[in-house]
Amino acid sequence: MEQETLPTEVILTYPKQSLGNVQLDWSPQPGSYFDLEGQTYTVLERRHRYQLKSGRYRLHKIAIYVQKMQHPAERSLVDGRWVMGDATCAYNARSEIVRCAVNPEGACEGCRYYERR
Repeated sequence: MEQETLPTEVILTYPKQSLGNVQLDWSPQPGSYFDLEGQTYTVLERRHRYQLKSGRYRLHKIAIYVQKMQHPAERSLVDGRWVMGDATCAYNARSEIVRCAVNPEGACEGCRYYERR
């Protein structure tokens, strides 16, 4: 059985503009990273677009809202998902999008605010 591709519109959140349409063979989740034309983006939101055909609604395409991002060098696995930064720090946000409250741009290594959780 062949993997079905999903027609996906990629929308940059700021400044708001469409980056185009792509065919994906995976389902992008918020917090995941997405590479397009040599630039890395973080998926912030995913919306489904449906179309009425023969009296039934069918998934027509997906729109993902993204922001430009440098692929983080520091990641930690927490409860089966990857989060940004060092999850052993008390200030870590345990988020796929935000590293921490006191040093969101990072890096965690050598951070003067590091406090063991």
